Amino acid sequence: MSPRRGPRPLPLHLLLGTARGMAAMAMPSAPASPSWSGAWPRSSANRAEAARIAAALDRAGAGPEQFRLAVWRRLLREDAALVGGILRYRRHPHRRALEDPPVLWAEGAARLLDYNPQGGPPVLFVPSLVNRAQVLDLDEGASLLRFLAARGLRPLLLDWGWPGEAERRFTLTDVVAGRLERAIAAAPGPLALAGYCMGGLLALAAAIRRPDKVRALALLATPWDFHADPGAAGLARLLPGLEPLMAPGHALPVDAIQALFALLDPFALPRKFRAFGRLDPDSPRARRFVALEDWLNDGIPLPAPVAREAIGGWYGENTPLRGEWRIAGLPVRPAEWGGPALLAIPARDRIVPPASARALAAALPAAEVAEVPAGHIGMVAGEAAERVLWRPLLAWLQRAMAAR
Repeated sequence: MSPRRGPRPLPLHLLLGTARGMAAMAMPSAPASPSWSGAWPRSSANRAEAARIAAALDRAGAGPEQFRLAVWRRLLREDAALVGGILRYRRHPHRRALEDPPVLWAEGAARLLDYNPQGGPPVLFVPSLVNRAQVLDLDEGASLLRFLAARGLRPLLLDWGWPGEAERRFTLTDVVAGRLERAIAAAPGPLALAGYCMGGLLALAAAIRRPDKVRALALLATPWDFHADPGAAGLARLLPGLEPLMAPGHALPVDAIQALFALLDPFALPRKFRAFGRLDPDSPRARRFVALEDWLNDGIPLPAPVAREAIGGWYGENTPLRGEWRIAGLPVRPAEWGGPALLAIPARDRIVPPASARALAAALPAAEVAEVPAGHIGMVAGEAAERVLWRPLLAWLQRAMAAR
């Protein structure tokens, strides 16, 4: 069995993971130096650790140089733990073995997967365009869709697939008013539409356009105010530099997308791989970690026109919040959705700040808000996902689908 390629892009993650050590080499002798950090910005945990080291050395009568040496040794141990954790992940024997359910409809690279052909209230799930759809069907015992199907709903998953030559020239209008609306038309209805992350924006636009087919709308970790994070607008400034990467294949490559996500929290990957290295490799937690990492590292290129709209329009100009994001020439206005709506907002989301998602809740008439004690991915596929999201979502869908 060949080792895994991830985490992607590996050179960037190794560079970010060892950056603290390089910073420590250049830091001043004073123990109060702000250069040693375990996060960006500096974490309270590592401020406490620096104070503990300084206090211990002070009691021993050691000077500033001994403090620097102690910090440097600690960072070297953490770098070794990072590399060890990555190697354990790359060599782990677990591989996803779930078989795909029947295909209800297909067009180009896209497929509509039917998780309960026997029937039940249909719920069409719309994932992001930059990751595989399987995060909602991650692994044995870690599948939101199979959980819902076992309880009488009919989950349908729109798997966007790997973009071919035609899809790489798609705009967001092609995605929503074209492929997504045709998938909705092919599904049994009326149905509930559930969008995750970027898929929530697509689902919202489609629901507004097709109220005849969509009965209820669930939006999971869906952004709206892209300037809720003050640093997010800076992403648009990277767009000119990304153009040469998109030119050869008419798409933003997977490793470029992964690099952009990595820069949101540069030290997250080192932390989680050090923690993984301490796990029993045969434990359910280790298996879940491997399944999630395999999904994260198996991304999808983003069509260049969509990348320009999302990075330049959403992040740069905040077009959704300003009412200037348009599909087929018409602005996407949440107030035009009159049906039931649920917004699940993860409290520990580092990809979609909770304030960004709450702005959408404020714009949707009579929206119900579920504050979920989880992160962006943990909400749908983490160890606590069944308790914090799956069961509340099931109850809401049952009520919403029975209300009309």
